[in-house]
Amino acid sequence: MVAKPYNAFTLENVEMTLLERPLFYIGDHYVTILGLIAFAGFFAGGLLIARFLQSQIVRRFFSRFKIDANFIAIVTTILSLAAIVFFTVTAINAAGIPLAWNAALPAIKLSLVQIFLLVALLVAVFWLSSGTKHFLFNRLLAQSGLDRALQYAIAQIIANVVLVVGVLIVLENTGIHLGALAVFAGAVGVGVGFGLQNIASNFISGLVILAERPITIGDRVEVAGIAGQVEHIRARSTVIRTNDNIMMIVPNTKFIDSPVTNWTYGDRRVRFRIAVGVAYGSDVNKVRDALLAVAQENPHTLKEPAPSVFLKQFGDSSIDFQLMVWSSEMSARPSRYRSDLNFAIAEKFREAGIEMPFPQRDLHIRSGELKVENVTETETAKRRESAVVSSDLRSAD
Repeated sequence: MVAKPYNAFTLENVEMTLLERPLFYIGDHYVTILGLIAFAGFFAGGLLIARFLQSQIVRRFFSRFKIDANFIAIVTTILSLAAIVFFTVTAINAAGIPLAWNAALPAIKLSLVQIFLLVALLVAVFWLSSGTKHFLFNRLLAQSGLDRALQYAIAQIIANVVLVVGVLIVLENTGIHLGALAVFAGAVGVGVGFGLQNIASNFISGLVILAERPITIGDRVEVAGIAGQVEHIRARSTVIRTNDNIMMIVPNTKFIDSPVTNWTYGDRRVRFRIAVGVAYGSDVNKVRDALLAVAQENPHTLKEPAPSVFLKQFGDSSIDFQLMVWSSEMSARPSRYRSDLNFAIAEKFREAGIEMPFPQRDLHIRSGELKVENVTETETAKRRESAVVSSDLRSAD
């Protein structure tokens, strides 16, 4: 009789057996409790890191490199998604289901490493395009003597070219040949013909605006009922800042197929017409001198062309004048300039004793008699009693 070796039954052996026992199978692989714990740990770590990449600390770090705020938001979002994907794949491997980094994924011929490399290269291309625009606009072209609006247009066009060429080069070197995208390009062409014509027309309109420059950065414009200062000219739309500090996004096609009022196109000088009426009997020469004094005392009024006053017409109840003034500094705030002039005119007229008119009519009786009925106190009392009786009857009903 052979004695069997003694195997100690301990709590540690029981726990290890339970932790290593398969819970369920996925294909030829099984998942244990330890695998689930590892999966949860790596996945939670990925979420925390993704959250950290979206924090203000990381944004301030990228801002030190003078990167545009929109580009920083794009980069941090891509890095967050990449962190989630990386830790998710790592968690799946830790759970006991092998997922090779170098193996091609199903339905595509790219591995996870190649996908991460593709994303990194595309981010680098976008950064290079943004950096090229800032370098050309703020440094290289700043001392060229060209108009700042033309400098912006040149920098934007070159940045777009760098972006397109960079994306094509990255796709070719990653293994995504452009010939394979012919079918996709055909589908996009059909989509442009049916549902994307507005986007395509806005994009082309943006290129026309940059090339023809009917509007430029800093211009005061009015289009489609929107008035304000042009802040940005983008590929699809233009950003206009109103006097209320509200950013209005206007499609680029509005500047091509709609009438556009550009207050600062070519010449920033703008003529304002201020209509004023005075009462009949006023000294018209005194009125003219007062209006000219108001115009000349305003610091935003140009000396050349000089202000002028016109006697427009003799109205029904007033003598109508029109003050003509030129200004260049206040073209961005015309309402404020008009208001300042109106306040000054009212004060100047009050000091000079010039009367401001109000609508009135004079009635002249040329012939006939106007009869006035004499109502006695007795008749008035009878009418009051009649009114009281009528009121009592209505209340009784």
